[in-house]
Amino acid sequence: MEIYLVGGAVRDKQLGLPVSERDWVVVGATPEEMLSLGYTPVGKDFPVFLHPETKEKYALARTERKTGPGYTGFETRTGPNISLEQDLLRRDLTINAMAETTDGKLIDPYNGSDDLVNGILRHVSPAFSEDPVRILRLARFAARFAHMGFHVAHDTNTLMRTMVASGEVDHLVPERVWAELDKALRTKTPEQFFKVLLGCDALTRLFPEMEIASTGESQGHESNNIELPVLKYAASSSDKAVIRFAALICDIDNSNRAGLDDENFTGLCERQRIPNAYRELAGMALQCRTRVHKLAGSSAKEMLDLLNALDVFRREERFIDFLCVCEADACSADPMLQNYAPAALLQQARQAALDVNVDTTGLSGKEIGEKIRRARTEAIEKILL
Repeated sequence: MEIYLVGGAVRDKQLGLPVSERDWVVVGATPEEMLSLGYTPVGKDFPVFLHPETKEKYALARTERKTGPGYTGFETRTGPNISLEQDLLRRDLTINAMAETTDGKLIDPYNGSDDLVNGILRHVSPAFSEDPVRILRLARFAARFAHMGFHVAHDTNTLMRTMVASGEVDHLVPERVWAELDKALRTKTPEQFFKVLLGCDALTRLFPEMEIASTGESQGHESNNIELPVLKYAASSSDKAVIRFAALICDIDNSNRAGLDDENFTGLCERQRIPNAYRELAGMALQCRTRVHKLAGSSAKEMLDLLNALDVFRREERFIDFLCVCEADACSADPMLQNYAPAALLQQARQAALDVNVDTTGLSGKEIGEKIRRARTEAIEKILL
């Protein structure tokens, strides 16, 4: 039995990045041997075990054979005669197909370390084309490592284009698309995720609403024919994925004179199973950000109406996130804008309304609501003087 550290842990270690999770491959063992050593089985499609003490994942070396469309159409084979090189050959990118012995020796049969040095995202073998999820994973890695100079290899982009043309991406289920999108939104340059998808013709197959955000046919494997300035600004000012998703929706909306209508927005959210928190904030940004941009000169009544529409008296954190999206939208459109004044003004209005202490003794129903509303309007009027 031989045990090797594999995958992202080896890659990130080579890049000098923190290693948050470690995966292992076991060569020359059977499931029975792993059980006898106290490992706990967790794999359904192939033998994966949890270490009895560290709880890290240990997978038996395996090979795969394509048996049907999509990412589930595989037949997996394991056995003590499968080598480490065979196991690494089935992986997606050369930078993820390296291994390390328990004493720290690097094993790199597919030149992943060279591609790390040169900043190249390259497929290991033609088997890359058998799993459409790999297109999303590659785009996500491009977003994660773009600031380090990484780019997609030309032949890998060609292979991805072939996959899209053959209909492989049409078999992706929403949960897998969202999982990769959510991870991409958390990277340093999330806009790169969409540029890579556009460059291999997968963008509008997965996100047809984004066709309006591109400026023409893709040119090369990392297309610059898509601009996402709100997302880019949001990524520089907040690390919250929910804010970045709302910024992306603003970009799509801004790219079309007619805007992103409710039907298309709802269709995108339902098709990709967008979580409610993301959907709510993005929907608020679509409906209300223009009102915030034009807040100067608004009456106290109009400000209170907006605060109520945003449900700010119950959902403070979401309100703060919403203002971050508004700022990203405004500042990305005007690089000379230093301070986004409407955010501060609306926060002052909210606080003034919250500080109101209304005596509702003897009142009921609508009378209570009307008295509170009048008092809050008067409090907001004072800050506008």
